[in-house]
Amino acid sequence: MRIKISVIIALVFLLSSLNPVKAQLFDDEIYKFARSFNIIDKYYVDSVNRSNLAETAIIKMLEDLDPHSIYISKEDLKKMNEPLEGSFDGIGIQFNILRDTLLVVATITGGPSEKVGLMAGDQIIEVDGETIAGTGLSNSDVFDLLRGKRGTKVEVTIKRRGVKNPLDFTITRGKIPINSLDAAYKIDDETVYIKLNRFSATTMDEYREYLNELGKNKIKNIVLDLTRNGGGYLKTAIDLADEFLKDDDLIVYTEGLNVDREDYSATSSGEFKEGKVVIMIDEGSASASEIVSGAVQDWDRGIIVGRRSFGKGLVQKPFGLPDGSAMRLTIARYHTPTGRVIQKPYDNGVKDYHRDLLKRYEGGEFMHKDSIDFPDSLQYKTLRKQRTVFGGGGIMPDIFVSIDTSHYSDYYRDLMRKGIFNQYVLTEINRDRKKLLKKYPDFEAFKAKYKMPEELFDGLIAYGKEKNTEPTGEEMERSEPAIRQQLRALVARTLYGYHEYFELINPLDPIYIKAVEIISNDEKYNKILKKNQ
Repeated sequence: MRIKISVIIALVFLLSSLNPVKAQLFDDEIYKFARSFNIIDKYYVDSVNRSNLAETAIIKMLEDLDPHSIYISKEDLKKMNEPLEGSFDGIGIQFNILRDTLLVVATITGGPSEKVGLMAGDQIIEVDGETIAGTGLSNSDVFDLLRGKRGTKVEVTIKRRGVKNPLDFTITRGKIPINSLDAAYKIDDETVYIKLNRFSATTMDEYREYLNELGKNKIKNIVLDLTRNGGGYLKTAIDLADEFLKDDDLIVYTEGLNVDREDYSATSSGEFKEGKVVIMIDEGSASASEIVSGAVQDWDRGIIVGRRSFGKGLVQKPFGLPDGSAMRLTIARYHTPTGRVIQKPYDNGVKDYHRDLLKRYEGGEFMHKDSIDFPDSLQYKTLRKQRTVFGGGGIMPDIFVSIDTSHYSDYYRDLMRKGIFNQYVLTEINRDRKKLLKKYPDFEAFKAKYKMPEELFDGLIAYGKEKNTEPTGEEMERSEPAIRQQLRALVARTLYGYHEYFELINPLDPIYIKAVEIISNDEKYNKILKKNQ
């Protein structure tokens, strides 16, 4: 049943928790909320699901406030927290559903599956005695089957290439990390590249672990990739910015109508106070990514490269509700050290707000810096070198990089969108995994010696045809170099992992190319950071 109400019953729950004296202090509007709910429940022509009615009303009320105040059901609350808390309970595999079969892409190091002997390339055909192959399996089905409380057991049966009979394993579920750091590698002897996909509770531990592995004492320059990073915990953003900024430098402040201003500043404890910093951002970089980028830019501590970020600068606070659900309510706005508001406008409603990126694309912003018009009122000066930066929503980079469509075609898009690349590489490499690892025992050997066989490339084109995806001559001419690069990177990912994948695929990314160009040239880097003349 759909009921259109602009007021809500969460307030009934609040009323019920108050004593009569306090309840009398609520104004007429609050009483009207509770009274409306009671009338509907008592007199409506059909039966009413009170819980659904309450949820519908809460959702509608929060939608009318701003784009980021939301209601979260009890069932969804835990799932939403998992990526930021940095772990969940499960068996510890990366998987892909290939031709309706659950294929183990990799086992998590130290996880339950690795401990019992599951291997990359194994096909899980039964779970707890039930056949799952050929049943129309979805990702959510896999989560439901394999995730569960820590300490509980799940029985899996697998097919393994080269082994005649199926193998049975009993796996005891455990705590599985969700990594927020996608890649970390050396660009050269003094420069590292680090890519974060979110700001989680474990991000700083991951960041420091990989810096140590790469030899942090020899590192003089960092390229920090925050493209497509939608944000996460404020504390993690502050801790990361603290790595770069000087003691007492303001990182961000929050302020709202009912919330006093609160400043968050750097300390003396960061480990990269000197050295060059380049941060990569794009239209998918939001919230915590914008806090770090804005602080580094405002203090002239590094150079921001890419395209204008998303513009998500509202502070949400969770409020628990009696049934275990919650609302995340906007209580303040984020401001960069110069006072810029990160949040983009949402005056025209939620629907228009969510069309913003499409409007940017259609308006040419992804291609041309001049498509963005900043009035003088949105100009600010950085705090040390008085460079001009811009407010008005999102972080505008110091160096704009347009989106690259030079290798893009409908054919390349379909290979990616339909999962043809992944399906094909997983099948081929799973068959030849042992032979390839014997020939290229580590990534350094792969980088130096691997030459992609023509039959691998031709096989991809043939596999695409089987999936009704076939290129024109013009599309092949345009996209072939990128297809070959993607293939090589996916082979490396399947054999070694995601760090290696990004090291091979990043040279296709114009933002990465520009970041490396700038950080590798002292004169160019310093010129960008010079005080405006």
